[in-house]
Amino acid sequence: MHPLTTAALQDGLARALSHTNASTDALSTDQFSADWDDRPDWAIGPFRKDEDLTFRPQGQWPDPTGIGWTSASIFNPSLIERDGVLHLFYRASPRKESLESRIGTAVHTPGHGWAEGQNPVVYPTLDNELLGVEDPKVYSAEGRYYLFYNGIWPLAGTSEAEAYPSPGWPLGDVGCDINLAVSDDLVHWEKRGRIVPHEVSHLWAKGAVIPTDGTGEAVKIGGEYLMFLSEGCDGRAVVGRSRDMEHWDFAEQPYLDISALGSLHEVACAVATGGNLVLDFFYGDHDGNFAAAQALYSLEDPFTQIALHRGGSLAWGGLIRYGDRWTFAQGWDAPAGQRELYLYRSEN
Repeated sequence: MHPLTTAALQDGLARALSHTNASTDALSTDQFSADWDDRPDWAIGPFRKDEDLTFRPQGQWPDPTGIGWTSASIFNPSLIERDGVLHLFYRASPRKESLESRIGTAVHTPGHGWAEGQNPVVYPTLDNELLGVEDPKVYSAEGRYYLFYNGIWPLAGTSEAEAYPSPGWPLGDVGCDINLAVSDDLVHWEKRGRIVPHEVSHLWAKGAVIPTDGTGEAVKIGGEYLMFLSEGCDGRAVVGRSRDMEHWDFAEQPYLDISALGSLHEVACAVATGGNLVLDFFYGDHDGNFAAAQALYSLEDPFTQIALHRGGSLAWGGLIRYGDRWTFAQGWDAPAGQRELYLYRSEN
């Protein structure tokens, strides 16, 4: 693995500033969360934007890496509520969906609106974060907070690229690890490093999807926390198991068949509600179009799929109950060059 140096960070930033992707630049949350006439009772949604909760950061952060880093786009956030206050964690990038991202935080207090935290809350300090830190997923469990995020690093010329071939999930120029930071107060975070071994990930594991209840609390199923991995791992469906949210064992475990709809891109989140488990996921339909859907399971049998339904949230940071409605945040819809995050809420 290449060492993290100031020069390497500067090179990565220069590449990020030239990034563009037409397929993701025009994504809209509304196209995924649309209502369907045949929506079953177990499905969560549809969702509508709540304009009163839009978050807009002010100015640019001080740059801890000293390379002149700035952001032009914020997206893929995670929300958790504590004592009536919304805590937001989000990815900030030099360009929309570019590398060289950082993770920021803000809080929303009713009657006072949004206030930014001490940012960035996570930025590259480890070798496997050389090309950025991305896509926070924040959970609570037994009085502590757990922030899982993607660490991105260059593959070219590394010994790992030869040691862990991935024919089932062809890799490009970068590797992706799931890293973990822990906190007792949602403010001060301590990094724990990579949690999915390269023997399992084959240098790409993305999206630590852990079932939660409506408060963002991770839910034990069969006495263990579960983590659904849906990208990488040499093309295998893998599930992690843990008793403490920090130490995980991973094994191949098929859990989702969407051949009737198309092909899976990534599972976004998992919600335990009313004795059910609902997986919300991103896929490509049979015409190659981006789409979202949800899958139903019983909490007693979390790997046996019961039903599928089109329409989802693509809430990469999870769904929570805020007030009396399911809520999530997303930044895809922001106009080009504008840093905005919108909160979407269900009708019930």
